[in-house]
Amino acid sequence: MATNAAGLFKEALNLFPGGVNSPVRAMKHLPTPLVVKRAEGAFLYTIEDAKLIDYCMGFGPLILGHRHPTVLESVKKALEDGWLYGALTSNEVELAKEINSNMRSVEMIRFVNTGTEAVMNAVRLARGFTGRKYIVKFEGNYHGAFDYVLVKAGSGAATWGVPTSAGILDDAVKYTLVVPYNDVEALERVFREHGSEIALLLVEPIAGNYGLIIPEPEFIKATRELTERYGALLLFDEVITGFRVGLSGAQGLFNIKPDLTTLGKIIGGGFPIGAFGGRRDVMSMVTPQGPVYNAGTFNAHPISIIAGLTTIRVIKGGGVYEVANEAAERVSKAILDSASRSGFNVVVKRVASMFQFYFKNGDVKTPADVRASDEKLYLAFHREALSRGVYFTPSQYEVNFTSAAHSRDVVDETIRVIEESFKALKAQIQ
Repeated sequence: MATNAAGLFKEALNLFPGGVNSPVRAMKHLPTPLVVKRAEGAFLYTIEDAKLIDYCMGFGPLILGHRHPTVLESVKKALEDGWLYGALTSNEVELAKEINSNMRSVEMIRFVNTGTEAVMNAVRLARGFTGRKYIVKFEGNYHGAFDYVLVKAGSGAATWGVPTSAGILDDAVKYTLVVPYNDVEALERVFREHGSEIALLLVEPIAGNYGLIIPEPEFIKATRELTERYGALLLFDEVITGFRVGLSGAQGLFNIKPDLTTLGKIIGGGFPIGAFGGRRDVMSMVTPQGPVYNAGTFNAHPISIIAGLTTIRVIKGGGVYEVANEAAERVSKAILDSASRSGFNVVVKRVASMFQFYFKNGDVKTPADVRASDEKLYLAFHREALSRGVYFTPSQYEVNFTSAAHSRDVVDETIRVIEESFKALKAQIQ
């Protein structure tokens, strides 16, 4: 077994497509991808023992930081009892109650294993409940890697320039209607033309898979108004935003009650999980209570459940959002200030403990605005920061996250690295 990144990646290339098990991890702008040995708090430690301040945080689940001691203790205790039962447990009931008490729209819930599974089942459920065929999604919104929604998707699909995957039959997506994000007129038009046939409108209430795109108030309101008017169901995909932007998620932030919600990431505390839930009359259609099928050996996996339950209880204990949000605010301001001093036009978007920055003039309100930014400069900046010990997310089409472990001292060091990295970037292009 190789003991350095180059050697291990060479072995990985023979074993995994592209040498990785998820596309964004390939980091083609680097000589080798990041190879991690361990993590703790706000830090990653590479196979070669480099210490990095982490702003990727597992792409969002680790709001408490890596290896949080309370979560670790809960998981260890749960493992002593066993780790798979294929039966109902008290902890999954408690996690469901925590979600329901904070997200009042989620009257019933089904735990699955990934965000992809959650949305896939929610689409089937919406069609089963309404008896309609069409679903509507937005350009740049990513709802998982399954056929119906890999149409003008975000996340890795955007990073790799593959908005629609090979291997998807035309028939699979002919009932998927794609609308520009933040475009109320286009959304109204598609409902005028197909309203009586639309089963479901899927939306990331804060788009976090094409960089970070914040919805315009009239746009997010229109998603609820139009679905109610035409009898379609509204799904808020809160896999990223659930328990990240607040205990009640983006739906609490915007005071909108969707019919269905999908969750993941934080509700598993860093372990694999997904969930779909919503109105009782809709969720009652799911087997074994109703005719819409879902099953899974690992649904409500005991270790994921206890990690997520513990995470939410730590959040509710206070202080988590305050530290994480302040850290994201300070880093965002430092990026803007340092970029300006070095002569770069940079836009920073932030909501709570999520942020992303773009090398461009003007605002970022749509996927087209993200595409218009200078990705080469972003990746060059990423290399400079990484070489100095700060790991920002490795694609402008992803999002940076802070956690309760991003203390003021950690952020102070980050700010120093940001300043040095912009100066180095300026020297490169002069």
